[in-house]
Amino acid sequence: MKKLFGLFLCTCLLFGFQSCNRDDAPVRVLLVTGGHNFDRENFAILLSRLPIVYTHVEHPYAHAMFRPEKIENYDVVLLFDMPQYISEKARRDFIAMLEKGIGVVVLHHAIWSYDFWDEYVKILGGRGHHYPWLKNGVEQPRSTYRHNVTMTIGVLDQNHPITQGITDFVITDEVYGGIELLPTIHPLLSSDSEYSAPLVAWTHEYGNSRIVTFTLGHCQRAWSHPSFIQFLSQAILWAR
Repeated sequence: MKKLFGLFLCTCLLFGFQSCNRDDAPVRVLLVTGGHNFDRENFAILLSRLPIVYTHVEHPYAHAMFRPEKIENYDVVLLFDMPQYISEKARRDFIAMLEKGIGVVVLHHAIWSYDFWDEYVKILGGRGHHYPWLKNGVEQPRSTYRHNVTMTIGVLDQNHPITQGITDFVITDEVYGGIELLPTIHPLLSSDSEYSAPLVAWTHEYGNSRIVTFTLGHCQRAWSHPSFIQFLSQAILWAR
């Protein structure tokens, strides 16, 4: 395979999918990383448990994959990145991708991306802030994080396709506090930790795309949790 933007293709045929029908075939995922370190070996194990085939691209090469002729090859973009800057061209391509209807799943630290792009919070319906931010004209402190927090995760909408078969569960993970949440989101999962924002998962819509944000998922302890795997799998299937 010739070198192209440092891109490498990882194909994971999972869960015994045999049919070529769109509803049965693995979801074609563009995995985007960069801007934050992570345990690559154990994250690859997590990916092997998902109903996907995926292409992995890292920044600074990721934005090129949002171009119309590239992104048409994917059903869902899985963001596990945390870049600070995005060019005007990449912003236009990102929004055009959403107008096209490509689903987006935003995982863990990806809610902290693009500090200076105001549209990002309108896309996700929420975000973490590295700097003080305004809420209804009142300055708020920057968002927080805390490692190794054990908490109970509550299922807020048991009828949603993403939460089917999932009940309240206990997990230990990194949590984010003081994040911005817009009133237009649809809440899915809550946390009872005083260190966490009240929500750890929600859906949103932007353009013609379905957006899922899931703020858990710092390391292998969370990635191996059955409820985490099930939620992420069903989030990707729903976003398609």
